[in-house]
Amino acid sequence: MNAAPADQIRLLDVQGLDTRLTQLAHKRKNLPEHEEITSLEADLAQLRDLLVASRTEESDTAREQTKAESDVDQVRQRAARDQKRLDSGQVTNPKDLENLQSEIASLAKRQGDLEDVVLEVMERHESAAERAAELAQRVEAVEAKSGDAVARRDEAVREIDAEAARVREERESAAGSLPADLLKLYEKIREQQGGVGAARLFRRRCEGCQLELNITELNEVRESPEDAVVRCENCRRILVRTPESGL
Repeated sequence: MNAAPADQIRLLDVQGLDTRLTQLAHKRKNLPEHEEITSLEADLAQLRDLLVASRTEESDTAREQTKAESDVDQVRQRAARDQKRLDSGQVTNPKDLENLQSEIASLAKRQGDLEDVVLEVMERHESAAERAAELAQRVEAVEAKSGDAVARRDEAVREIDAEAARVREERESAAGSLPADLLKLYEKIREQQGGVGAARLFRRRCEGCQLELNITELNEVRESPEDAVVRCENCRRILVRTPESGL
């Protein structure tokens, strides 16, 4: 294949733009904010689970406290009625009087036991409420960090995409000026060679594979017409000759 030396030089420009697009795509994919957001989202998921569990415990202990206080109130009311009967003097039968006094004493003990239960439940409820409040604050703080990281990522992505759009436009213009057969060969090689289809021959070294051409290879390049499209014997990329090739 033949192509004007100027077209081959412009092919290097296209390669440079393609390399830049590859770099931008890699940068976009590997923004540090991606990992940061993933880590924060994992932390948030864990904190939210803990918050749900803590709020559930807070709600459960609140109901438990309400029931315990109701039980105390019922015993207190029962004891108050019994005490009123005792104080009224209506119970005169010694046996009934003894039973009433025994019940009042039993209710007093029962009330004391239930009040201890209320205190224990109250402590657990307060602890759960404090834990829920603490977790809610932590969730809010991590959400803020995540929001900031997302904003930074989105801004970085916008900047990268804007630059990539400019580079693609420039690349389209540069590629449009090349002979179709040269561009087709370049695209085929680029697909096979990890995104690099053309490389400069610089100081007798192929900048595609970074290997120096031996004397036989150099002689073949020297003897090739200026418009001949030569290929590196090692990596098979298009080898573009320039004044710095060292021929």
